[in-house]
Amino acid sequence: MIMSEGQGSMQPRLDWALEPLAEMSPSEFHDWQALLEERSGMVVSEGRRVFLQTNLSARMREIGAADYSSYFRQVTSGPRGAVEWSMLMDRLTVQETRFYRHPDSFALLEKHLALRLQSEGIERPWALWSVGCASGEETYSLAISAAEVLRGSGRDESFGVTGTDISLSALDRARDAVYGVRRLEQVAPDLRERYFKTIPGDRMQIIPTLAARVCFAKLNVLELAAAPLSGMDVIFCQNLLIYFRRWRRREILNRLAERLAPGGLLVIGVGEVVGWQHPDLVPVANDQVLAFTRKSL
Repeated sequence: MIMSEGQGSMQPRLDWALEPLAEMSPSEFHDWQALLEERSGMVVSEGRRVFLQTNLSARMREIGAADYSSYFRQVTSGPRGAVEWSMLMDRLTVQETRFYRHPDSFALLEKHLALRLQSEGIERPWALWSVGCASGEETYSLAISAAEVLRGSGRDESFGVTGTDISLSALDRARDAVYGVRRLEQVAPDLRERYFKTIPGDRMQIIPTLAARVCFAKLNVLELAAAPLSGMDVIFCQNLLIYFRRWRRREILNRLAERLAPGGLLVIGVGEVVGWQHPDLVPVANDQVLAFTRKSL
């Protein structure tokens, strides 16, 4: 904390790293808005100008960039610019989440998987996908739910979960599989006992046998057409679409629908899209969750 001088007293100020370097001009703001939307689909409204300025300024101080315009040129120039762009996206991507963030979604998931297990058995391992996985809490929650449904079936490990995100630093944290206790507040005690182990520092780590069923990969959702994922039995895409324009939300959902296997489940954040339909999907009747299943062949 920096203290100001004057008349024998010291007054606390905001940490310098949280203060924007200077007010961003309208043209600079427009340039950054356009770049972020073009490259990531992220829409930064006027109401989030301070958020953008603060995060840009923090990174600019670290590398000694003089102003917003020169930093803009730096992140859009050559291979080094590509590396810096990746670093910046880590700053701008919201990564606050927790296990079982939307309990109703996971209750629906477990019901869906249990019915499939009962009616179809398992011809191949289930494939589940967390889109915009951040630091991995949702991804591991999917894994726990799948493991619970299969527990005692004789096919306990017949599933795999993939988490994708645009942030490399978030993916690194997800692979570490270590979390503070606060992130596990909505995990039932028996599930904590079964799927986590306590490590020093009042932290919890996913047990190795569950972590082995999970993998993580970098993916920009604007590049879904080139993603190798297909034939997914479950896709969760929650708290991601809100950052995109309406037309792009529909485009992303259309791409995800193509990746679902027949009978597969797509779960979307409630309120993130209105009126979207797909000819191959059927809405799930649930007042608490926005979800669809793909028509069976």
